[in-house]
Amino acid sequence: MGRQMTQVSMAAEAGENQTSLNKYACSCAIVASFISIIFGYDTGVMSGAMIFIKEDLKISDVQLEVLAGILNFCGLVGSLLAGRTSDYIGRRYTIVLASIIFLLGAILMGYAPNYAILMTGRCTAGVGVGFALMIAPVYSAEISSPSSRGLLSSLPELCISFGILLGYVSNYFFGKLTLRLGWRMMLGVAAIPSFALAFGVLKMPESPRWLVLQGRLSDARKILSLVSNTEEEAESRFRDIKVAAGIDANCIQDVVKPPSNSRGQGVWKELLLPTPTVRWILIAAIGIHFFEHATGIEAVILYSPRIFKKAGVDGKDKLLLATVGVGLTKTTFILVATFLLDKVGRRRLLLISTGGMVVALTALGFGLTMVERTGEKLLWALSLCIASTYIFVAFFSIGLAPVTWVYSAEIFPLKLRAQGVGIGVAVNRVMNATVSMSFISIYKAITIGGSFFMFAGIAVVAWWFFFFLLPETKGRSLEEIETLFTRKTKPKKEGLEIQPRSNAEA
Repeated sequence: MGRQMTQVSMAAEAGENQTSLNKYACSCAIVASFISIIFGYDTGVMSGAMIFIKEDLKISDVQLEVLAGILNFCGLVGSLLAGRTSDYIGRRYTIVLASIIFLLGAILMGYAPNYAILMTGRCTAGVGVGFALMIAPVYSAEISSPSSRGLLSSLPELCISFGILLGYVSNYFFGKLTLRLGWRMMLGVAAIPSFALAFGVLKMPESPRWLVLQGRLSDARKILSLVSNTEEEAESRFRDIKVAAGIDANCIQDVVKPPSNSRGQGVWKELLLPTPTVRWILIAAIGIHFFEHATGIEAVILYSPRIFKKAGVDGKDKLLLATVGVGLTKTTFILVATFLLDKVGRRRLLLISTGGMVVALTALGFGLTMVERTGEKLLWALSLCIASTYIFVAFFSIGLAPVTWVYSAEIFPLKLRAQGVGIGVAVNRVMNATVSMSFISIYKAITIGGSFFMFAGIAVVAWWFFFFLLPETKGRSLEEIETLFTRKTKPKKEGLEIQPRSNAEA
């Protein structure tokens, strides 16, 4: 009897170890995600900086739209280059490269004596954005265990939100400087963390999955021991990764000949001429990235001062303070979401999030329409616009924002992951650029209220897309997730939520 109790106790302890958060893996994911703070800062700070840039450089609304959106079109180039680059030089050095590119962009924007130099700096930073958005979630997903992957893979999105908040706060304080100096300080200060991160990342380990693809099995096994809670977990993950890379699971050599596609060769052929499984994965990844921005978040993040001004908020200080509230809301709810992803699941959070966004966007469209039609400052409409803006950001941040990056980083097979995620990020940047570069023109054509009714309609389509095409991935290893997309029959609603395997089954 005593012996049975001891075995039960040991089994319970092993289960607890496998589900607890590994501190080393967490610290590595946090450092890797710092690159996203710089991107978030650049996005948030531009919303306020544009007010001062337009006044100082005497540029038009069209030039302002191009300035806002060019970051994302250049990010498209960066994301497509980043996949192959990370397959060739590794995940860690790709983060270093992204930091250096950000550093150059920040210096150019901070110096910018004219619009042309400012655009050059913005384009350079945009390439860094593409690298950062691809590599941070991939690295975090590849070092984390199934039980904590949702938390660690969502850290880049949390850091983006924190960076946006820092950008808004920077707007408020640097906005008190002279017109010529203020906006340049807002943009140029991003060079400092970029420089620090380029050196800090060198202290991090390389992704064990990338090392296996290079045939460096001994190095990969050592790192897995550091990022796993037990040796049993490390060995189990090691065997799964070897099988996924096309290496015999029982191979005990320290170094083996790398698989033929270890540096990304032939990957584009598999992505452009996909099997049914890969096609479904591509549709899911591209779709979730498309809808993240097609539902209007960039319009709110980048143009919130204009939205609040249309609603009736007066004065630069009040506009910038109201915008800080947007950043604070986004960061708070992203933080909440990081702890829900591995408990509630990706799919359920997506559906709740998108449903709430539909309601909030409809309310915002109604409030702005009433203000425009009456031509008066309506207190109730102003309150409705501010509240619905914050509610929209809250619902977006608790589901669609973090799940987009977690989900797309975990569903691709190992050999296709870096470049597959790169395609998703490219779509993400195109949609981000499309919204940020066209929002002013759209609301002038169909009214600002009408533009948010349009976003609400797109969010309805997004909800049905997620409901029918995105299965639950919570609690599954990266090597197991591919099986969720290989079913020959369409899963029932309940079947989409696959529960984690018990320790006994594992």
